[in-house]
Amino acid sequence: MSQTAEINPDDASRVTKIYWHRLFGLTLMDLLANSNYQVELEKELSLKKQYLDVVIIRKTLGNPLNEMPAGLEQLAEHNLLTYKSLQEPLDEWAIEELIGHYTNYRKLVSPSLDNLLPANHFQLYAVSTRYPNNLLNKRLSFQKVQQGVFELVWGKRLIKLIVLNRIALEQKNAFWLLFSGQAKGFGYGDQHYHWRHPSERALLNQLYELYQKEGVVMPYTMEDFNRDFTRDHLHLLPPEERLRGLPPEERLRGLPPEAVFKQFSPEERLKGLALETIFNQFSPEMIEAYLSKIKGKE
Repeated sequence: MSQTAEINPDDASRVTKIYWHRLFGLTLMDLLANSNYQVELEKELSLKKQYLDVVIIRKTLGNPLNEMPAGLEQLAEHNLLTYKSLQEPLDEWAIEELIGHYTNYRKLVSPSLDNLLPANHFQLYAVSTRYPNNLLNKRLSFQKVQQGVFELVWGKRLIKLIVLNRIALEQKNAFWLLFSGQAKGFGYGDQHYHWRHPSERALLNQLYELYQKEGVVMPYTMEDFNRDFTRDHLHLLPPEERLRGLPPEERLRGLPPEAVFKQFSPEERLKGLALETIFNQFSPEMIEAYLSKIKGKE
């Protein structure tokens, strides 16, 4: 007697959360590729792995980016970023966790516990897909800096809060808009985000599927997305890969006969062509007329 395994809703939610965070982290890596900042994922900051709740952006060698998304214009030497996807709340506990990770990370990268790096070498970011009403309605000290970007004072720490579904539809914000939780924002991000590594654009396929699972009504179907994605990246495949699986008649469709014949020598064109086949297709008069025409050109 067969049994069907039941999926714990909490486990499914956790897996979805991991996917969101992994895609966010990998896309952030693309945003900062070849720049003077490096993204670190899944860094062990505690005994229990945090599944990308915190992403670290660390200053390193490389060229500064000319333009950064809203809220990231003034990165510090070390930047800790917590990200909350569509169904995750940015609450007080999430902020407390971020500060806890900051404390551990500061100890980790400092020369010693007696010689900690200065606090101003670190910046904390909280990125939330949705506006965190419950958090900001608690009369916390915060102010709006620009559209979708706020500064939140938490104890002695200043935390930059970035609300993705309120970010302005601007070229520089294309990265944020991919994760805005809105079909319009995703579409804008897809059109305007310039991938540093074009092959990484395949991440959009997984991101699109996550939006569908979350019930976000997208502007077009998955089939449309796959077709457009394939068309935009077909040039990356070698010719033999593009033609694989096509029958001969499909490969030749649209080509003029002279372009096809030019690829073969006269011997190759006549090879295997029996005289009986020729006479079945052409009358003697047609053959004679054609031969006379050829002789007249000689």
